[in-house]
Amino acid sequence: MTPAPRYALVILAALFSAYHLLRAALTLETPRDVVPVLIAMLVYAVASVLSLWPMGTTRMPSWLASINLATAIIVPLLVTSQLDPTRNNGYATWHVASIGTLMTITVVRQREAVAYIGIVFLTVQSLLWAGPGLALGMGVTGSLIWVVLASVLTRSIAGAQHDAERLTQAEHATSDWQAAQYAHVHERRRRLSQTGRLATPMLRTIIANGGRLSVADRTECRTLEASLRDEIRGRHLLSDPVRSEVLAARRRGAIVNMLDEGGLEELDAGVLDAIHEQIAEALAASHATRLIVRSVPDDERVAVTVVGLRAVHRDPGVAAGPDDDDEELDVWLEIPRDGSRAGVGAVGVSDED
Repeated sequence: MTPAPRYALVILAALFSAYHLLRAALTLETPRDVVPVLIAMLVYAVASVLSLWPMGTTRMPSWLASINLATAIIVPLLVTSQLDPTRNNGYATWHVASIGTLMTITVVRQREAVAYIGIVFLTVQSLLWAGPGLALGMGVTGSLIWVVLASVLTRSIAGAQHDAERLTQAEHATSDWQAAQYAHVHERRRRLSQTGRLATPMLRTIIANGGRLSVADRTECRTLEASLRDEIRGRHLLSDPVRSEVLAARRRGAIVNMLDEGGLEELDAGVLDAIHEQIAEALAASHATRLIVRSVPDDERVAVTVVGLRAVHRDPGVAAGPDDDDEELDVWLEIPRDGSRAGVGAVGVSDED
């Protein structure tokens, strides 16, 4: 509900409440004692102001609902205690319409059970005090109908709001699905374009040679196949400079594994570019025979690690010890999650070790 209609309804309810108080003031000569009636007017006025005062939420607080219920009990008792139940008191029975209005406000503010208890008490008290004939003439039926209609309308509006919220959620879900489908199509096209750019020259060579490939061509095919696999497993680790350095490393005989295990998709484009730049520089500077580039999803500090291992060729005449390895660490790089420059660790093992 927009703010303007809400304030309009509040003003309309305030005018109704003020009208009931005006009727009470104009008939103060009818009661035997005006003091209980004045107290009833004050109680009703306080409950009405509290009920109509903007409090941020539509649902009435429980303490205010209790005040309204107490008002629905106290005001009829105070007013009727000073009136003659055997005759028509006219507008002096203002409390009937007043409590009907207050309980209608209570229903609208989502305290339906309290409103029904209050209007039932008013109905029963009026019937017991004046009998069915005079009670109906006092407007008890009208007050009861107001509350019932307010309950029906409030439930209908609540159901419509619920349906509108569900429709909005469905629209959001549809938009998300469409965005995901668009992203899938865009990613598929990008990968097809990348695959075509990498594989087209070799495919033309295969066609031109009738499927007869040299050893160098077969090696190049395996290199390209690994590059295509990177597009699936490497994802956010890849950029054009990184792809070029990975391809260069493989062509010189290195084994390169690109493993995107998550954690990079939420980074800003500038930070990701800085990370790609450091990956490309590390690959270009390394002479490792095996390189592993891996994202680190669960580390708050490190985004990517680059590890390079270099094969060690030992003297055949020297017996290998139990702790000797065939590879040594060539590169160890931890790239921070903010993309700042990280130091590249390089460890060399000489033949004399």
